[in-house]
Amino acid sequence: MAPRSVRSARLRGWLDLVRQIAGMPDYERYAEHLRRCHPDRPVPDRRTFFEEYLRTRYGAGSTRCC
Repeated sequence: MAPRSVRSARLRGWLDLVRQIAGMPDYERYAEHLRRCHPDRPVPDRRTFFEEYLRTRYGAGSTRCC
């Protein structure tokens, strides 16, 4: 059986893949980008990041007619 750290890394990889397929953004990648490219901007916490994502994605209400 694989060590816990290997299993944990595999699980994170699978979760990242599922998020990409579903269109969910990657918080860690976004936070690293902000730190590297925009050091003057504050890095939002994970909850704020996803709330903003959802507001941006679904802010106009439902995108389906029924």
